[in-house]
Amino acid sequence: MSKKPKVVITDYDYGNVDIERAILEAAGAEVVALQAKSEDDLLEAARDCDAIMNQYARVGAKTIAAMQQCKVIARYGVGVDIVDVGSATEKGILVTNVRDYCTEEVADHAISLWLALARGLFPYDRATHQGVWRWQSAAPLHRLRGQVMGIVSFGKIGQAIAARAGSFGLEIVVYDPYLPASVAESHGARVVDKQTLLAQSDVVMMQVPMTPETKHFLSESEFRSMKSGALIVNTGRGPTIDNKALYKALTEGWIAGAGLDDPEEEPAKRAVWSPADNPIFSLPNVIVTPHSAYYSEESIRSAREIAASEVARVLTGQAPKNPVNADALAVRAQRTVPC
Repeated sequence: MSKKPKVVITDYDYGNVDIERAILEAAGAEVVALQAKSEDDLLEAARDCDAIMNQYARVGAKTIAAMQQCKVIARYGVGVDIVDVGSATEKGILVTNVRDYCTEEVADHAISLWLALARGLFPYDRATHQGVWRWQSAAPLHRLRGQVMGIVSFGKIGQAIAARAGSFGLEIVVYDPYLPASVAESHGARVVDKQTLLAQSDVVMMQVPMTPETKHFLSESEFRSMKSGALIVNTGRGPTIDNKALYKALTEGWIAGAGLDDPEEEPAKRAVWSPADNPIFSLPNVIVTPHSAYYSEESIRSAREIAASEVARVLTGQAPKNPVNADALAVRAQRTVPC
């Protein structure tokens, strides 16, 4: 009797893995669910796994080197910055992600953060709860219609943000060096360079993936070039904004406020974390949400079903629908074919 393929779930905060287990056991696999906070927590279970799924835990070179028979690493979510894709490719392991499962949620969240900042909802709420009934509690506020929204990275989520912002009468400018200008123009947006976007925007919407090139995409020089009344909303990756520089910009009045769905350190990826670790949390003109822009009951279910289904496909000899490194694996295979 052949041994069942072993699927390791590195970590999860969904309460259970019933959805994944149902899909994977139907494909003939067994599921081992962990709550790993470091690669050392993964090594033993990863050695003989046939597949691994990760939410927050990093699957890096150390873990991948220990794997003896893994076929696929499946990420819950779009970003794969916590998977060493290069090491996986060199070892012939497929990497998959989950795409287009939370476009509406993230766009709604980004617009909500912007509106809460732009209309002073939090200072008004704090004031009225303290018995202060004055419209000046959040002053100065400015009319939204006619303002400029700059969107950095104009994929499906950026486009969904633009569609929503258009309803408020904003002009949309876009910076995305990987996108044809015609795509932005078809959504009523104007393509500009990074410097122009920062100088013209009343609100900058960050939807930037995490890569070596995008780390600290916004830092001190960028904040100094922005309008003093500008707002920043980040529903992309936290480290794309230099939080130390952001704190300086906010406390010294270079910009007016920020809405962050993820601070630079990503607390969920740390074994121990406190808001005292980051002074951003002490500022009244900053809203921070716990990397929840993607969340709705519907999107969570989709992410879990899609990630598990990708693993099931690979383990049953089918091609995944959301491969990250399939082209690189094909090139690797050509390199290893004997002449």
